[in-house]
Amino acid sequence: MSLLGKAALAMWWDMAAEMRADFENWHTHEHFPERLGIPGFRRATRWSDAAGGEGVFVMYELDDHDVLASPPYLARLNAPTPWSTKLMPHHRHMVRTQCRVLESAGGAVARHALTVRLAPQAGQADALRSALKAHVDALPTCPGLVGAHLLQHESPPIATTTEQRIRGLLDQAADWVVVVCGYDLGALQELTRGTFDDDALRAAGAADGALVGLYALSHSATPADIG
Repeated sequence: MSLLGKAALAMWWDMAAEMRADFENWHTHEHFPERLGIPGFRRATRWSDAAGGEGVFVMYELDDHDVLASPPYLARLNAPTPWSTKLMPHHRHMVRTQCRVLESAGGAVARHALTVRLAPQAGQADALRSALKAHVDALPTCPGLVGAHLLQHESPPIATTTEQRIRGLLDQAADWVVVVCGYDLGALQELTRGTFDDDALRAAGAADGALVGLYALSHSATPADIG
């Protein structure tokens, strides 16, 4: 397993261009260090929309799923800093997915990332997992690619947090998540036209409505990087 742990927190949101500089400063120099200081947080990575849009994708790699309900993590979620409180309302269209790692192979950080948010058709969960596992096993050795990972959402048993209330709406969640990392954006773009296009996903057992995104690396850190 190449992800650093058995769980992950995968998040997507939009950040307006006029807020981007302040957001990136905060997220890099305050928020990542804060999160990576919580026991069980192993690595934090942020990507931005590969086409230059407002989209942001962030993934935290965690020791295990219990970290998402741990007292140190809940303490931070319920006591945001003044800077966090200022920026949280600007996290628009938040999708916040607490996940168990189902499959993982190859590298988890690269210049570009492809994410696929999907759900299985009724009665097709096993078939979909089998098909996606085959992709996770094969893709890391393909030209332009370095790693692939399959995650499944599972909500931890916690109440709505202060950070969620500041954002104003309950966060949405993806059911299943595929993350493919690579150094060649073209190779990832090709996957959106074949392996992960609507027809291929439907044939593999996915329900209609999968969301595919392409992102460029902004920053990645581990606890050792922040001292």
